[in-house]
Amino acid sequence: MMDKNHGGHQTDHKAKEPAGHEHRGHGGHGKEGGDIIKADKVKAVWTLAGGQKAQAKQDTIIHLEVRNDGKPLDKFDISHEQKLHMMIVSKDLSYFNHIHPAFKGNGLFEIKTQFPAGGDYKLIADFIPTGGSAMSKMEWVHVEGDTATAQPVQPEKELTKAVDGKLVTLQFDSLAANKELMLTYTFKQEKTKTPITNLQPYLGAVGHVVILTESTEEYLHVHPMEETASGPDAQFMTTFPKSGLYKIWGQFKHNDQVFTVPFVINVP
Repeated sequence: MMDKNHGGHQTDHKAKEPAGHEHRGHGGHGKEGGDIIKADKVKAVWTLAGGQKAQAKQDTIIHLEVRNDGKPLDKFDISHEQKLHMMIVSKDLSYFNHIHPAFKGNGLFEIKTQFPAGGDYKLIADFIPTGGSAMSKMEWVHVEGDTATAQPVQPEKELTKAVDGKLVTLQFDSLAANKELMLTYTFKQEKTKTPITNLQPYLGAVGHVVILTESTEEYLHVHPMEETASGPDAQFMTTFPKSGLYKIWGQFKHNDQVFTVPFVINVP
């Protein structure tokens, strides 16, 4: 059904991680003294329920079984209110969905979702096995049906856009590969330009940022420096592992509605 699983390790990331911490899908380290559960021993097995094929615009049930050294993993730490976060991203990065599969026990997670069009999608699972560090496992799935016109991944000249009645600006203290840097989101009301100071917690924090390279091979999931911030600014610390094009999705909550802000940047 699916291509070979892409394993992943990442920077140390505990259930009670320091604010601003991130983890990435490739390259990283375990906890001091070594983990009981090693990321390279953990495999994710993805299947579609009943051996079906994924069809665009139809309910698709995805099963994800997490195994450690061949045996089902049954204990996971809660990270940002969930045992597992799943990202679904189209190959051209135009579609993004952040969902939370139900844990069925014995290492098995299940999610029902719909894909908007035919084509290839990357599935990314974030989780923390109890006794291990945070890890990400990735997989491609092919979806049958009419394909959408591929959207070119092009860097945006203006990093300000209107989303759901809000003006959101993204700024960097500096922008370069292999350098720790600060991402700052600033929020204003679109009509009045007044600062928004009443952002609500989303999954236990002011926001979450997911970053992918154009190839989808490098993946970062970044958490805020100050989790209890409420605007008008939200700050995140990260390191872009190499130069090139990246797509960044910021997710926030305001007036009981979660909204997603995408930007494409070129890292020199």
